[in-house]
Amino acid sequence: MKIIFFGTPQFAVPTLQRLIDRSEFDILAVVTQPDKRRGRDKYPSPSPVKEVAVNSQIPVWQPRRVKKDAETLEKLSASEADAFVVVAYGQLLSTEILQMPRLGCLNGHGSLLPEYRGAAPIQWCLYDGKTRTGMTSMFMDEGMDTGAMLLKSEVEIGLLENAWELAARLSEQCADLLVETLLRLDRGDIEAILQDNDAATYASLIHKEDYHLDWQRRSIELHNQIRGFYPNCTAHFRDKSIKIKATAPLGDTYWAQLPEEFAQLKTEWEDIAGKSGAPGEVVHIAKHLGPIVETGEGKLLLREVQISGKKTQCGWDFANGTRLEVGERLSDG
Repeated sequence: MKIIFFGTPQFAVPTLQRLIDRSEFDILAVVTQPDKRRGRDKYPSPSPVKEVAVNSQIPVWQPRRVKKDAETLEKLSASEADAFVVVAYGQLLSTEILQMPRLGCLNGHGSLLPEYRGAAPIQWCLYDGKTRTGMTSMFMDEGMDTGAMLLKSEVEIGLLENAWELAARLSEQCADLLVETLLRLDRGDIEAILQDNDAATYASLIHKEDYHLDWQRRSIELHNQIRGFYPNCTAHFRDKSIKIKATAPLGDTYWAQLPEEFAQLKTEWEDIAGKSGAPGEVVHIAKHLGPIVETGEGKLLLREVQISGKKTQCGWDFANGTRLEVGERLSDG
C-alpha cells in the first residue's frame, strides 16, 4: 500500500515508525509542519515526525498552509497514494485533498468518538475524571472529527496518570489501530459507522486561565485539573508563583487505587482527617511524601511542586527546602 503520512508531534511518531517498519506499506512522503524556532538561540527545530522521516530517508514536505500550497497539492495528487494517514498533523485538510487517495484519508483520534471531538481530547478526558478512554480510527471529512468511525480500542486510566503519560500509551495504541485499520480496509472487511452527533462532546483548546487552581474546589476536581493540564497548573505560595505538577486525592475512596508508598498514610488517616483548615491551607506534612492541603471538600497531597525559576521537587523536598509549616496557605493561581 502506498501511503502519505501527515503528522507533527511526538504523539504521531509511533504510528509513522510502525508504518515504516511494516513491509506491507510504502511511505511515499511525510507532510509535517514547518520547522519552529525554539530554545534560547531560536534556531529552527524540526518536528519529531520530520526527524524520523529524515532518518528513514523519506521525502518531507512542509507547507505553511497545505490547503493553499500549489506545489504540495500537485505532488499529493500525482502520488496516486492508496491512503493518506493523519495523526496530530495540526492543519485541516481541504475537500480536494480528502478526495485524492484511493482508500481515503484516515485519522487516529485520541478518544472514543463521538466523545471529545476537538483539539485536546486527552487533557479534557482527565479533567472530567474519566476512568476509560481510547483511540478511534476514522475516515476524515470536512468537519472537526466528525467522520465515519472504523475501529476503536480502549484503555483504563490510572488515578495518578497525567496527560503526558496517557498520551504516550495512546500513541502506541494509535499505531497498532491504524495498521490494523489499513490492512482490513484494503481487504474490504471493515465497516464504517456513522457517528451519533447527538452524543458528541467537544475538547476545546486549553487557555491560560484553565491552569489556575481554585482551592475552593473539591480535592478530586483539583487533582484531575492538575494531571489533565500537566505540567502547567499554578498557585501562589509566599507571594511567588508555583506550579503544582502532581497530587493525590486522599481518603477511603482512593486508597485502593494508590501505590504502596501511601500505606503508612492510610494507617494515620483517622488523625489526619480530623485536622481542618481553610481551602488552600496546609493541615499536615506527611513524612517522605509532602504537604497535605485542605480543599473545598477533601484533602490533597502535593506530590510534585516547582517554584518559579527552580527545578521540580517532590513534595517532601519542597516542604523541607522551604521549611514549610502547618497553617501556611496556598492561594489561587
